[in-house]
Amino acid sequence: MNNQLLASVITVCYNSEKTIAATIESVLNQNVTDFEYVIIDGKSTDTTIDIVQSYKQKFVDKGIEFRWISEPDKGIYDAFNKGVLEAKGKWISFLGSDDIYLENALNTYQRELLENIEKTDFVHSNVNLENKKLYKGKWNWKGFKRRMTIPHVGGFHNRDYFDNYGLFDTTYKIAGDYELLLRAKDKLRTHWIDETTVLMSEGGVSNQQIKNTYLETTRAKIETGGLNIITAKVDYNIWMLKGFIKKIVNAIIR
Repeated sequence: MNNQLLASVITVCYNSEKTIAATIESVLNQNVTDFEYVIIDGKSTDTTIDIVQSYKQKFVDKGIEFRWISEPDKGIYDAFNKGVLEAKGKWISFLGSDDIYLENALNTYQRELLENIEKTDFVHSNVNLENKKLYKGKWNWKGFKRRMTIPHVGGFHNRDYFDNYGLFDTTYKIAGDYELLLRAKDKLRTHWIDETTVLMSEGGVSNQQIKNTYLETTRAKIETGGLNIITAKVDYNIWMLKGFIKKIVNAIIR
């Protein structure tokens, strides 16, 4: 790989003062150093950047490349694209500003990334959703073209994938990560690590805007994934019905 770094971890944030320190600490506390950490901030108006800057020397002391950009952006996928263009690593990951790498997460990934560097587009592991639900499992096209079946957070994209299929589509506000991976269709080359590496917050954009998430996902399945419109619409209505039932059940329980 010449002198190219093995991996780039990117965190996109905006007014994340309540959570960003824990995220940074989880990256800093990894036991490997052959990666860089890049923070793309949307010009926060709280103390987010002050917190980010306070960690500079700790990364220097540990020998990990660390830098940040703070400027206005046009949404999360515009910020993701800035991160991709800024990244120096062969593999690129996106860790949310309220998500946490578990102990030895990057050790686990390092081994797999080195072994799969030329034959895989996306390497992913298991993700724990706030200790309530574990997202895990191998990728397959049949299931993936119907819904996002693998967790994006913590997964590593081969840089070549962006070269071949382009950057994130900024017309998406929630489901752009799904749309990106749909572009390769059944040719997407994935590798699953059956280990849990990330504790994911339940407060992400997609969880806060369920209906919009389903609408964008449906659009991606039809326009990019090539799924039959009728099938996509049926999926959408089933999701909405399940969400409605869940809301009623939660109201009764309370």
